[in-house]
Amino acid sequence: MKNKRKGDETMDQNTEKILRKLPDFMQRNMKELSHQILDSFEEIRIKTYQDTLVISHGKEYSLRDGDSITPEVLEETLNRLMDYSYYAYEEELAKGYITIEGGHRVGICGRVTLNEDKVHLIKDVSSLNIRRSRQIIGASDKIIKSVYKGDIKNTLIISPPKCGKTTILRDLARTLSNRGCRVGICDERSEIAGCYNGESSYDLGSRTDILDGCPKAEGIIMLIRAMAPDVIITDEIGRKEDVSAIQSALCAGVKIVTTIHGNSYEDVANSAIGELIENQIFETLIFLSATPQTGTVKKIMMLSGMKKGA
Repeated sequence: MKNKRKGDETMDQNTEKILRKLPDFMQRNMKELSHQILDSFEEIRIKTYQDTLVISHGKEYSLRDGDSITPEVLEETLNRLMDYSYYAYEEELAKGYITIEGGHRVGICGRVTLNEDKVHLIKDVSSLNIRRSRQIIGASDKIIKSVYKGDIKNTLIISPPKCGKTTILRDLARTLSNRGCRVGICDERSEIAGCYNGESSYDLGSRTDILDGCPKAEGIIMLIRAMAPDVIITDEIGRKEDVSAIQSALCAGVKIVTTIHGNSYEDVANSAIGELIENQIFETLIFLSATPQTGTVKKIMMLSGMKKGA
């Protein structure tokens, strides 16, 4: 939905919800940007005594408001983003981010305090990064035939950060669900489903079950036991315990679609999940790029039938 602003221009409703969380002067400055910039922004970076930067279409736009961004303003901005419910976000804050209504992630930097050698909370906040999350219906259209053609292929999506992995993964969940597959999402960092107060921010299909905020190694096993999915979708694997959980899923006859950071086949083969690549556990590897635009499919490798070491 769009809401009116500046004559005939309109504002995306999702954008407006984010702006309402910001200080009044920042809202006014943001609304001076063109609707093409504002409705397509990817990040809002706010730092004490520095100009706020809006990242849109890969470019930076300065609000020239550095003198107004005092520590008190930054603290108040964080409280507004949390709806003044600090304790509701306490666990997430210890991880350096919160997820707000709409599934948007807010990264937080400041002075870290420890409790028994573990991060307890972040005080004296010095910067915030509001990363916008969005659903793009059809984002997975270019890869769906490589993932699902009568049956689901174990699939690994590979790319550097900010190339659209999660957006495509989100749309894959919706598409597979709408095609009759039982989908389980293990959403460790609340990025795929963007759950807020127990409800997904996106249309993920009627056959999709979401385990929010659960570590992947535990969540994959929980979904297998509790929800009997045809496929489990999760984001950014890379630890040894993830490998064990994926192997358990395959032994149970459950397919896996997931992502990892990397630039090449060699990057992934030499990573902590290298044995899954060596043993050709994944039948399809999909490489993404941000050139010429986010979500560009650079290459698709079909590993089923290939000889090991080929």
